[in-house]
Amino acid sequence: MRLIVSDLVHRYDDLVVLDGIDLAAGEGEVLAVIGPSGCGKSTLLGIAGGIVQPTSGRVEVAGEPPAGCLNPITFIFQDFALLPWRTVEDNVSLVLEHHPLSAAERRERAQAGLRRMGLWEFRAALPKQLSGGMRQRVGIARALAVRPAVLLLDEPLSALDAQTRELLMEDFLDLWARERTTALYVTHNLDEALRLADRVAVLSRRPGRLRELVTIEEPRAARHTPAAQAHLAEIRERLWSHIRAEAQLADREIVHA
Repeated sequence: MRLIVSDLVHRYDDLVVLDGIDLAAGEGEVLAVIGPSGCGKSTLLGIAGGIVQPTSGRVEVAGEPPAGCLNPITFIFQDFALLPWRTVEDNVSLVLEHHPLSAAERRERAQAGLRRMGLWEFRAALPKQLSGGMRQRVGIARALAVRPAVLLLDEPLSALDAQTRELLMEDFLDLWARERTTALYVTHNLDEALRLADRVAVLSRRPGRLRELVTIEEPRAARHTPAAQAHLAEIRERLWSHIRAEAQLADREIVHA
């Protein structure tokens, strides 16, 4: 399915957070959204997922959902959001409990997600027994259990250390190679965006406006080659040139409680 954002505007009272955003994530495409702090990235994701009602504009999905899809749009958050008293398998199956599925169907879906994320041997563990990376894998397995058409990812790797982040990026690359799930991926990390995305949307500091939409031509599987790395370094500098000055201003901004 495709995710289409049209002329999106959002205000909190007199504060304009997003202004005239037009974006579309094509079927099977990973569209990364980057920008300085306060540019409205997470607000955009919340609107896309129906959590936040925009001031004006619209978000729509187009196309046919995959077979067995229970939630066309599904979130993966940065804070894992696992229930500490439930086992890994029970956390994954939680999202299936309000759907009209038999116990056997819920079990099959949950266990399939666990196997895809390499969690089968940890299915009886509690979240407190797992590392941060493993807990995030549980969150991903939970999202996959509903067989989503569109994934909305809100800085899913930002709470992890560098080595764990690298391992999870490999998991995401493998996931998208197999599942071809459309994704809107919000991140503050340029290297993450360049590693994972097909295109990168750059938002300006508040009010968030679309400054540039950059296509990454190199296939994800070939981005480790010297030629691709040189080109990606050029794109990174181009993206950073848009963000640098505004990021410095955002870093020095006084927050009024």
